[in-house]
Amino acid sequence: MDGVLNINKTAGPTSHDVINRVRRIFGQRRVGHAGTLDPMATGVLVVCLGQATRLVEYLSSYDKEYRANLCLGVATDTQDSTGQVVSESDASHVTLDALKEAAKAFVGDIRQVPPMVSAVKHNGRRLYELAREGKTVERAARNVSVYSIDVFDFRPGWHAEAEIVVRCSGGTYIRTLCADIGGALGCGGIMTALTRTRVGKFALDDAVTVEQLAQAPQSYVIPMADALADMPAVVLDGDAVRRVMHGMDVRAEGARAGAMVRVLSDQGLLVAVGVVVEPGVVKPRKVLAG
Repeated sequence: MDGVLNINKTAGPTSHDVINRVRRIFGQRRVGHAGTLDPMATGVLVVCLGQATRLVEYLSSYDKEYRANLCLGVATDTQDSTGQVVSESDASHVTLDALKEAAKAFVGDIRQVPPMVSAVKHNGRRLYELAREGKTVERAARNVSVYSIDVFDFRPGWHAEAEIVVRCSGGTYIRTLCADIGGALGCGGIMTALTRTRVGKFALDDAVTVEQLAQAPQSYVIPMADALADMPAVVLDGDAVRRVMHGMDVRAEGARAGAMVRVLSDQGLLVAVGVVVEPGVVKPRKVLAG
């Protein structure tokens, strides 16, 4: 089975646990995901089957939207409520306006240091593996883009709380954003809940639980061509498709130079992902048929 699933992950299991369940449901080993969700997190987990695992690099780069609960006046070693408390302070001075102003400073292209409890690799090992061993290593800051931060349901107090909705690029850590906002307010902050509500075109409203998936697996599989619907398409006839399958450039009228495109057969199947190297000429980047 080749295709993509929009899974609504529940709190508790790891993303790898979800992958293992999907492997059992479909009876195949070649399954992967396009962006980890921590065990405490819920929401959209894009899962790829078969040949679609080769699309992970494109799917994981999609913009994302999250809904998170922020608690001010506390800091932990994991930047969320699952970690050990390292400091507490009075956040009762924080007002809604002050919180919005602090959040605004993190909108735009920013530099962010990945947390130790993340899937980023250091010398071949995941940071969260090192964190479980009690190790802390230097991490280089990375460029990410935060498009908007909206603040809702603010509740002032010693440990002030709020819900924030963040729209951002792939690779943005919401727990780190919560900690940085708390740091800017001088009281610390942690993430106490997280739901990913969107990954590109994959929305939480359309996602299915693993239990629903088990009842009718094939009915929830999204074709690879549809999974990359945000990418412009060029449609080729049989001879041009054969050229692409051999890694050869093809003519495709109307294709804009520099654009990444879906290369589709005249039956609508995804043959390859390509790049327009010059106006009207597509070079296959990743061949998916044949």
